[in-house]
Amino acid sequence: MRGTLVHQTWQWDPALYAPARYRRACGYDAFIPEPIGDFRPDLPGGVAGAVSEAEKAIADLNRRAGPELAPLARLLLRTESIASSKVEGMQVDARTLARAEANQQAGRRIGPEAAEILANIDAMQFAIERASEPAEILVADIVEIQRVLLARAPNAHMAGKVRDSQNWIGGNDYNPCGADFVPPPHEEVDRLLGDLAAFCNDETLPPLVQAAIAHAQFETIHAFEDGNGRTGRALVQVVLRRRGLAPAFVPPVSVILARQKDRYIEGLTLFREDRVPEWLEMFAVAANRAAGLAARYTARVAELQGEWRERLRAHSKPRSDAAAWAMIDVLPAYPVVTVPVAVAATGRTKPAVAGAVGELERAGILHRLSESARNRAWEAEGMLDLIVGLEAGVE
Repeated sequence: MRGTLVHQTWQWDPALYAPARYRRACGYDAFIPEPIGDFRPDLPGGVAGAVSEAEKAIADLNRRAGPELAPLARLLLRTESIASSKVEGMQVDARTLARAEANQQAGRRIGPEAAEILANIDAMQFAIERASEPAEILVADIVEIQRVLLARAPNAHMAGKVRDSQNWIGGNDYNPCGADFVPPPHEEVDRLLGDLAAFCNDETLPPLVQAAIAHAQFETIHAFEDGNGRTGRALVQVVLRRRGLAPAFVPPVSVILARQKDRYIEGLTLFREDRVPEWLEMFAVAANRAAGLAARYTARVAELQGEWRERLRAHSKPRSDAAAWAMIDVLPAYPVVTVPVAVAATGRTKPAVAGAVGELERAGILHRLSESARNRAWEAEGMLDLIVGLEAGVE
């Protein structure tokens, strides 16, 4: 076991409501993980091979990246963020979420679950941008990821706050007695987070091994009242970006983990049981599959863009520097687009973008979602179908 169980006593608080059977003190065991600051696991040959293959797949995915593929990078980041939310049971279909994103950008109110999933995209973007900076990752950076994540959630009062009480996973809502897993007492959290941050700044281990261990340790610490899983999966991308393995395209690992949630939870348990190589192999296989999935879908998106260009060329033959071509370039990042978003994404003027939208609409590349003159939005032909497949992990 990579840690110690400490027996604790839960005292019932009479100021809080609970059914009668929970209105008494009870005992439970909290798990305090061993520090990982100097952890250097031995990798059996098969595990080392799986890690090497996964890192090569991620590197190959990123080798294709260039400035012109930035919209695809945002698409993969968006996919990873949404899949990470699905692991936590948040289910909003791709079309609803894309339209909610457009509504949010237009200043309209959207549903709380869609808002929380979109906040996860913001948190992942923040994490990636922070990882690209040369300064060391601090505990404050991990806390900030969680703050951005919960900023628009119904429980936003928990945002940016390391827990100061005991939490638990499974069992009942009133006490940790009988829970599936009880993280360390809150008095241990600051020390363990500091150790985790130091581990994330080290470059001794292979990047994927470092990311897998950092993630499993963070999930074990469970430093927040909410948002731990999504923050921990963002931490994976932080490590991969900082180590230079995924400088442009994030492998949507959460897509694979969401499809195998029970296996994923089992893997985190294996880590705590000191069966670390088994967890590393499981994580490496998921990362390899994620990189392959991303490579196939970026190719399919590029094919769809080629079809759009042919359709536009056959319809109106715009000049080579026309805004319509620039719009096609950015549409993978914005499957539902508004004029203001397109202006920001393309750097073209509002009149130029409005004209381009008209051309693309007449060519059947954009479809108007409403007849309202205010905050009008368009959906890109065929794009959401691809995104649905990618987010579902359809290979």
